[in-house]
Amino acid sequence: MGKKKTYKIAVVGAMGMVGTEMIKTLMKRELPVSELRLLDIPENEGKQINLNGKVHRVVTAKKENFKGIDIALFSAGGDASKALAPEAVEMGAVVVDNSSAWRMDPDCPLVVPEVNPEQLDHHKGIIANPNCSTIQMVVALKPLQDYARIKRVIVSTYQAVSGSGQKAFEGLKQESREYLEKGKTEPAAYKYQIAFNCIPQIDIFQEGGYTKEEYKMVNETIKIMDNSIKVSATCVRVPVWYGHSESINIETEIKITSGKAMELLKSAPGIKLVDDVEQQLYPMPLFSNDEDLTMVGRIREDFTTANALNLWVVSNNIRKGAALNAVHIVETLIERNIV
Repeated sequence: MGKKKTYKIAVVGAMGMVGTEMIKTLMKRELPVSELRLLDIPENEGKQINLNGKVHRVVTAKKENFKGIDIALFSAGGDASKALAPEAVEMGAVVVDNSSAWRMDPDCPLVVPEVNPEQLDHHKGIIANPNCSTIQMVVALKPLQDYARIKRVIVSTYQAVSGSGQKAFEGLKQESREYLEKGKTEPAAYKYQIAFNCIPQIDIFQEGGYTKEEYKMVNETIKIMDNSIKVSATCVRVPVWYGHSESINIETEIKITSGKAMELLKSAPGIKLVDDVEQQLYPMPLFSNDEDLTMVGRIREDFTTANALNLWVVSNNIRKGAALNAVHIVETLIERNIV
């Protein structure tokens, strides 16, 4: 138990897809919450949510509404986080922010509790939740990194539409229905239709032809794990509701056999090993619908170079990729007696 017996927790962006999942996760994991305060945009002021038989009223996310709050979970976008997170800290709260606003700030720890919980000890009020695709990758890489230092990572992602929010989630439904009924459809959320398609662009293009999402994976992995790791990423949006998939190739300083990798991963926190080629069992997005753990499978030695492995990693991007990791950070703050 942390410094207090119970905590007053706020969820900012409570009506959004990730905010809703944060609330569910807080309820499910039974944290010692004495008050749950739901904050959102002014248009949602007064809306009510019934949680475990108790009605909670949504209030506007503004400075005075953080009064008395111990921990504030933010999932309201980067602009809101930049404006409101420092104000929440001024009012006495510790902020766990799910946007990209604070991730690369040198004063803000970027934390995945299974990987670098010790960074929480040095927080200055704001703690950043990494990008969803980064979280599941570093959870899978951590036990391998501890055994044989990773030199290089090449990752291709297959990211679900829910990672873009409610509009894209509903857009996939709409496009799929129209395409099946009429043989054509108009894009609902992206530049191109996502139904029955894959889009090899997530976020805007930047230097060298890489996207912002790809650079997030590069920079966040280095900050979380080891600044000597070289990372190259290709991020693709696919027509899947929930669950990001990743094909990962790693090169290590010393050889890790596939058997040793399975042994390391099987006993690692936050991981579910799903790798049985005889039974054709491997991680799939469909398996992630009700799964909190990061699933790893298709573990193979890369025969093209001496010390390399191929992995297939799948995780629910709204759960472990966002809400669950944020709540797990809160749990770790309490366990480490920091709040």
